[in-house]
Amino acid sequence: MLAACATTPAPEASVAPLAPVEAAAVPAEPVPVTSLVRQVSIPHEKFTLENGLTVLVHEDRKAPVVGVSVWYNVGSKDEPKGKTGFAHLFEHLMFNGTENLPGDYFKYLQQIGATDLNGTTNFDRTNYFQTVPTGALERVLFMESDRMGHLLGAVSQGVLDNQRGVVQNEKRQGDNRPGGLVFYEVLKALFPEGHPYRHSPIGSMADLDAASMADVRNWFVDNYGPNNAVLVLAGDISAAQARPMVEKYFGNIKRGPVNEPAQATVPVLGAPKSMVMKDNVAAVSVSRYWPVPGLLDPQLVALDVGGSVLGGLASSRLDQKLVREEKIATSVSAGLFAFQRVGVFNVSATVKPGVDPAVVEQRLDQLMAEYIANGPTEDEVRRASVDEVAGRIRGLEQVGGFGGKAVTLAEGQTYTGDSDWYAKNLATYASITPADIRSTMQQWLTKPAFSLTLEPGQRAPYEEAKSVAAKGGKKIDPNTRAAKPGPKRELPPVGQLSELDFPDVTVTRLSNGVEMHYAQRSAVPITQMALSFNAGEAADANSARGLQSMVMTMLEEGTTSMSSQQLAEAQERLGAEIDTGSSLDRSTVTMSALSANLGPSLGLLGDIVKNPAFAADELERVRTQRLTAIKQIQKDPNGIAQRILPSLLFGTDHPYAVLAGGDEAAIARFSRDDLATFKDRWLRPDRMKIFVVSDRPLSEIQPLIDAQFGQWAAPAVPAGVKNFGAAPARPASPRIVLVNRPDSPQSVIVGGQLTPADPRDNIEAVQAANDVLGGNFLSRINMDLREAKGWSYGVRGSAQLSEKAVPYVISAPVQADRTGDSIVALNEQVGSFLGGKGVTSEELGRTIANRVSGLPGQYETSSAVLSAMMSNDLYGRPLNYQETLAAKYRSYTSSSLDQAIRATVDPKGWVWVVVGDAAKVKPQLDKLGMPVEVVQPR
Repeated sequence: MLAACATTPAPEASVAPLAPVEAAAVPAEPVPVTSLVRQVSIPHEKFTLENGLTVLVHEDRKAPVVGVSVWYNVGSKDEPKGKTGFAHLFEHLMFNGTENLPGDYFKYLQQIGATDLNGTTNFDRTNYFQTVPTGALERVLFMESDRMGHLLGAVSQGVLDNQRGVVQNEKRQGDNRPGGLVFYEVLKALFPEGHPYRHSPIGSMADLDAASMADVRNWFVDNYGPNNAVLVLAGDISAAQARPMVEKYFGNIKRGPVNEPAQATVPVLGAPKSMVMKDNVAAVSVSRYWPVPGLLDPQLVALDVGGSVLGGLASSRLDQKLVREEKIATSVSAGLFAFQRVGVFNVSATVKPGVDPAVVEQRLDQLMAEYIANGPTEDEVRRASVDEVAGRIRGLEQVGGFGGKAVTLAEGQTYTGDSDWYAKNLATYASITPADIRSTMQQWLTKPAFSLTLEPGQRAPYEEAKSVAAKGGKKIDPNTRAAKPGPKRELPPVGQLSELDFPDVTVTRLSNGVEMHYAQRSAVPITQMALSFNAGEAADANSARGLQSMVMTMLEEGTTSMSSQQLAEAQERLGAEIDTGSSLDRSTVTMSALSANLGPSLGLLGDIVKNPAFAADELERVRTQRLTAIKQIQKDPNGIAQRILPSLLFGTDHPYAVLAGGDEAAIARFSRDDLATFKDRWLRPDRMKIFVVSDRPLSEIQPLIDAQFGQWAAPAVPAGVKNFGAAPARPASPRIVLVNRPDSPQSVIVGGQLTPADPRDNIEAVQAANDVLGGNFLSRINMDLREAKGWSYGVRGSAQLSEKAVPYVISAPVQADRTGDSIVALNEQVGSFLGGKGVTSEELGRTIANRVSGLPGQYETSSAVLSAMMSNDLYGRPLNYQETLAAKYRSYTSSSLDQAIRATVDPKGWVWVVVGDAAKVKPQLDKLGMPVEVVQPR
């Protein structure tokens, strides 16, 4: 609801300045890490059902949603020989219906407005999670219990065959990226034959081909019993409320065999190993890998903090020396990949073009030797610890998702048998010493390592999948099922669902008239803030594509009083994150600060924005990094498509004809004066608005912000002006632009067209209709290419909103041999939807229920609220726009959604960009009856 105070206007009213407020006291020193650790608390209750299911319940009433997470204590390390990838394949099968819920599980989740829903598999566990409205909790508990106890009767041979194809396309999608094959070689080099961590969770094509219905049945029976699972409920629920529901739906599931997850020792290489790989990369990278202890080891924190100091923090030793000072590398990294039984410690450097890789390797080894011998300083350790704890505090605002409270509790319980493990772990970060880290580094990083050099060149032949039939296997009836279905269970009704209560938004002005939008969220002691400048990528002249991005990057590379190294160190001491970014229409500087350290964090933010140095040596370093990044984009299939499509849609002179990464020739010639002139014209207070979401009241926030930005005056030079002309008309017939990328196991298909849609005029109807066509998992194009045909890991279509235009874009990575067929299928689906087969009553009901019921979960976090506030301003929406959406969605009919999407998308207006192996792909495309133009990457 809208804030009702004298300083807050009606949604469309003008704004007025706040009355002067006495400045709040600013802490002289950052809050110590021990105090930060005490702020991290997830109180919860634990109980165990008679069948062995462990249940954890955390009560958090900030929003009417509950995060539901089920963790099974089984992962790829538990797969027997010849069954690699099976844990992950089985995760996919768990989304394809149960005995009492036939069809895709996402259908039932969307009907109740679930958000943050997915499933993942790693070496050590498989999990399933969703955040649901409180009134839908009982239904989702039924659904998870049906997966746990009533699955096999729904798994058919046809479902297995389809999901096998989907997983193989997921593997191709990862493998197709530059460097996508490296991890396989690292695991093989570090872990001997028979070691549980020798193979990756995605598995091999051959083993996936061989997966049988017997494997499905045995895997489920052996590993998916309640006594091998942890159920976590976090959110608008108490243990007293939860226990009867959990017992009702999970209590009658029988125990499974006692699962004993695979044990694994940390191997030690007998001698150093080395390898050279070639791939579609732009620059040489050199890496070192060591097997080290994992999550359960007391040395975990020492390895993690040690890696952060060495190469994980922005201020790290390797960054400071190799990138900033010596400028022989364009990027570096170091850190720990921690698994349950083991870990992998990695140090890497990307060699600056023109520098001998041997020089970088030698210097990397020297710096590591010095670090291992002497260890980190006390200040480095504290900065790394504060950075880690601050990140945990931010993540715990969310009840579910990939890293919220439910995940934190489940991880400790599953891996260590202690749901409070997170607290003990954080306490170690607060108490770790330089001596602890030095001794741990000396123990593990002086052992033999695996060295890998990745350099530009042609990669080795790709291992493709072979069908069972091609191997001479027996044809199996697709209707064959893993088991006979059990007795029917009744799906419970959905209870009362709460409406969204979007935070009150107050609009004020600073002393210099700068507009500020403020909302309060008190779930975590964090202040999120964005300085939004009316610039963006559209501010670049056609001859200077990439200038805006270079300026935004250089803001973080030193001020007139602080070097880039000093800025990085200062942020880490405060636990602050200050980042720059941009969209087509806006350039933004964002800050996430611990509210206890807000005063000094704002001081850093003000210095970065108002006083950038644009130092010549830093500019040359960033220029080299950017040019290297562009060359890498030109190697990546998605990056290639992103660089080509905008100019095809808008024409080369339009402000929105952006070039991902920028124009190489322009970036090569940008001077310091170019950057300073752009900043003076575009990044100035008369083009800025401020957006804040904080746990602190406005009376405390406003004077601190005013002290930094309220006296900032615009320079004398005129402000920049964007020159939007008329966009070109979309074509009357489709065409294909093919970019040859040899040896690609997948083709990336991106189709786009300009539309007449206006982001301020009923765009919500277009977006709702697109949920059916291409906007989510259950969309027609995804269900066709992924779930029905198994040709892709995922297909999406979206109306991409910007201030002056709304293109519609489809993205479809598909297996190479189905490229032409996929374009045919996409055209058929789009044509059918826009023709006589529009939104059905079932699709309408599901879509509206999902959009209405999902609103509370969609705006659960302060970062989501901040983003919404900025979008509302960009598109001229009222301050309470989010609270108007439910009524708008409920007013839609199938006819009104059909009308909206048919007025937006033209089935013949496509430009299709295809990035793939032309030798395999072009013959397929030539048969489609569309003109095909072969071009080079831009």
